[in-house]
Amino acid sequence: MTQLTRLSQSATSPSDASAQVSSAAVSSASSTVSRNASKRAALAGALLLGASLSPQAMAQDSFSVCWSVYAGWMPWEYADTQGIVDKWAKKYDINIDVVQVNDYVESTNQYTSGNVDGCAMTNMDALTLPAASGVDSTALILGDYSDGNDGVMVRDGDSIESLKGREVNLVQFSVSHYLLARALDSVGMSERDLTTTNTGDADIVALASNPDTQAVVTWNPQLATLKDMPGYTEVFNSSDIPGEILDLMVVNTQTLKDNPDFGHALVGAWYEVMEKMKAGDEAALTQMADAAGTDLAGYQSQLAATHMYYTPAESVAAFNAPGLKDTMQHIADFSFAQGLLGEGAPDSGFIGIETPAGVIGDEGNVMLRFDPSYTAALADSQ
Repeated sequence: MTQLTRLSQSATSPSDASAQVSSAAVSSASSTVSRNASKRAALAGALLLGASLSPQAMAQDSFSVCWSVYAGWMPWEYADTQGIVDKWAKKYDINIDVVQVNDYVESTNQYTSGNVDGCAMTNMDALTLPAASGVDSTALILGDYSDGNDGVMVRDGDSIESLKGREVNLVQFSVSHYLLARALDSVGMSERDLTTTNTGDADIVALASNPDTQAVVTWNPQLATLKDMPGYTEVFNSSDIPGEILDLMVVNTQTLKDNPDFGHALVGAWYEVMEKMKAGDEAALTQMADAAGTDLAGYQSQLAATHMYYTPAESVAAFNAPGLKDTMQHIADFSFAQGLLGEGAPDSGFIGIETPAGVIGDEGNVMLRFDPSYTAALADSQ
């Protein structure tokens, strides 16, 4: 069975990547990419771009959004190829181009540079890449959260405390790194109690088989492989922090404000696909699996560890939950501690984050907004 991966890629410069974004940029089904990035390099390039971007947008009738291969984002491939996005765009008399980008960092750079109007990314990346670069961004769709897809594995240990004094291999500055920080915090420990070593996810499984490897933090399908290795025990996973590692569709705030139909069309298309997935539409799920380079069983195993918000009402509830504000505070604290908010950031509140429960950080510098109104409008219409 071919496995769906989140392969960490090195950062691509936005200027180089811009030439690659078009409808023809769809990669082959075997391409594997990651929601994670080499954050420092990506942020450095994005900051230069963000400084030169105009905060003004205008009414328009053509838009583009991009996505990369991951279980929670495969619905965009289906919505595009089955004409669902086109149908909803036509309803609002606009055009929306849905583009697959074969590198996750490239996709976020495309969005930050203004080459596309929206991009599928995690909540952590939305803060540390476009928002930290001065691009006011809105989480339009809250699609899912990791519910066991990410885990902390220890050799010859059975608790988080057994990590003390050990070397932990992971993709640095990624959601795996964040997961480790949350695990340590849950038992009163910190990264000072161990050593972290940056390791590409493509090397994780081979490294884990080395008897000298002491601990690993990774995601599926590598995580599933490690669980089958003798000597390893999972001591913490993303289901222990439900709702914290979020997958979103992020759009430019000014563009959305000037063109609300753009938001309504995207939300409508997304939840039409969600309805099919919730009903277990095998043809739809098989197409998503094929596009991801896996089979139906492989894709369903990924979805089993992914908490999808299949209805607008479920997503609105997640948007409005007080826990979202707490989650983003954790994300901001971690990001600041790792230097991911920019060298000039004096504290974790440097970038304001607006949630329905209130603003985190600087209210005068809000650069990331969680807006449930478009999803709520669809829920109310059903």
